[in-house]
Amino acid sequence: MEQKPIGGYFELEKYGSGGNFPQKDGILLNTGRNALEYILISLKKVTKVFIPFYTCEVVLEPFNKLGIEYNFYHIDKNLEIADKVTLQSDEYLLYTNYFGIKDAYIRQLARDYKDRLIVDCAQALYYEHLEGEKTFYSPRKFVGIPDGAVAYIKNGENSSLYGLDESEDRMSHLHLRLEKGPQAGYLEFRKNAAKLKNQPILNMSLKTRDMIDRIDFNMIKESRKKNFIRLHEKLKDSNLLGNMLNKNLESFACPMVYPYWTNDIDLKSHLIKEQIFVATYWPNVLDWTTPDMIEYELANNCLAIPCDQRYAEEDMNRIIKLITETL
Repeated sequence: MEQKPIGGYFELEKYGSGGNFPQKDGILLNTGRNALEYILISLKKVTKVFIPFYTCEVVLEPFNKLGIEYNFYHIDKNLEIADKVTLQSDEYLLYTNYFGIKDAYIRQLARDYKDRLIVDCAQALYYEHLEGEKTFYSPRKFVGIPDGAVAYIKNGENSSLYGLDESEDRMSHLHLRLEKGPQAGYLEFRKNAAKLKNQPILNMSLKTRDMIDRIDFNMIKESRKKNFIRLHEKLKDSNLLGNMLNKNLESFACPMVYPYWTNDIDLKSHLIKEQIFVATYWPNVLDWTTPDMIEYELANNCLAIPCDQRYAEEDMNRIIKLITETL
């Protein structure tokens, strides 16, 4: 009997009571990278931004479009900035809320860098931004929608100056996965993701807004945290991030995935063979770094174990069993 696939891109989201989108009071835009671009434009004058080596290459898109200089910085084994970054006039620091589990550390950064901090919450939809904090979100990393993003910045550009996006031609993979499974819609998923590249800043489409309004985000949050805790209970001792997670377990709002850092270089391929689709964050990091760097190690060996709302305790137990038996 073929095993149930776990992980990978989302299917069309199941609707619940709705009306509880956690970032509904932000500026609703079309893509995460454009939400970052919106923040950079709203800042008026930016000479340089420091960004982590360990990040998705699409983050560079707004810097290249706007001609803004950027420098890379390193993180440590706790996913925190390795060496303090000193900012000059009109320079900013971009930090990623990795896997949605670094909420408490961002509070510390906010005290240190104040209004010079920009927070990438593409992996942290439920992070509660601070008043005046420059933050952007990408809800499609958490639910089955075709596009959409949220930006927060005090005195930002008037979003009514931008047009309205349309999402209908980016929906095919959501329907295909729901009706025929992940393999059937994977090529469409890749094609639809590619359509988001180099888009102009637009307001979130009416279709995506309607979908978001009907999704039960409270249920999703509860389900993700429950699955995360189940995985951590059984995998923390073999997880190289285990100690860090132990210290932060009660300090973050909601995870995107369960990050499992292992020295077993064959574990990822074994899980994929067993229909557990673990994402790689991020392949581009291998080109930006060298094997002696921690970011290279994370990109190679930190597995993004699915723990989202599509799955229950029995699915988490299956993942745990596969990992523990392999190790």
